Amino acid sequence: MTDAQQPAVLPTIAYDLFAKLDLRVATIVSAEPHPNADKLLKIRLDDGTPEGRQVCAGIKAWYEPTALVGKQVIIVANLEPRMLRGETSAGMILAASDLKEGAVPAIDGKPGADARDVLLLTVDRPVKAGSKVS
Repeated sequence: MTDAQQPAVLPTIAYDLFAKLDLRVATIVSAEPHPNADKLLKIRLDDGTPEGRQVCAGIKAWYEPTALVGKQVIIVANLEPRMLRGETSAGMILAASDLKEGAVPAIDGKPGADARDVLLLTVDRPVKAGSKVS
């Protein structure tokens, strides 16, 4: 990877700011294409609460919805809910993104979906939904 392709390192933050994030393990219960967005999936999560939650994730180019069911992922549980194209997204699923081997960034410097790999952050063995990540 060349220096131009390296992700920018953001300024450091105080531990107290990081500690405000509520990172949890959640199990994907269902996933389907978002009805009003080409790049989003609408995902139902078991986050350890009785009602669970819904999130919208921009991973449609990399994951088939049915292949996600049962997968345990890491979420930001205390992210303020927001509407994404008419659907509530109450949290964020964490993922890593990298250029594929040999991929060349587009002219504007931003690679397209076909030039990137996106991988959901998961746990290496089953854990109870809602478990705290630290």
